[in-house]
Amino acid sequence: MTADEARALERLRTLARLWDDWFRIPLLGWRVGLDPIVGLVPGLGDLAGAVVGCYGLLLAVQAGAGVPILGRMLVNVMFDAVIGSVPLLGDLFDIGWKANSRNRALLERWLANPTATRRASAIGLTLGGVAVVGFMTASVWLCLAGIRWLLAWR
Repeated sequence: MTADEARALERLRTLARLWDDWFRIPLLGWRVGLDPIVGLVPGLGDLAGAVVGCYGLLLAVQAGAGVPILGRMLVNVMFDAVIGSVPLLGDLFDIGWKANSRNRALLERWLANPTATRRASAIGLTLGGVAVVGFMTASVWLCLAGIRWLLAWR
């Protein structure tokens, strides 16, 4: 591991610890960070979480991560921002999803075994893209079928 990679990884570890695992909730034993707390501020909280997540992407770029790794990290941040924006339920989701910790683990795996992690990320992104296109196609088809049924019912 080069000095730049080690420095970027250590910064991402600090970021993940602060935003995902800063302290433990007594009795429940859950570890939470600033992400679900800041996320309680409507609109701005989840935007702040996404900006912090993008800083994690910048750290991965500094470490030399390739497009498949960065794509997967971006999906983690986007998923966290979109689902996290749902009032209250999104904050509970933030407690469990921990996008920054996922991205830290992904960067660690990539640094340990770049080829396998890049291949797995590329496959995951491809399958995810196919699933999104399939979901969108099914949604349009169901809407059109519903409209046709409504028009025939009149």
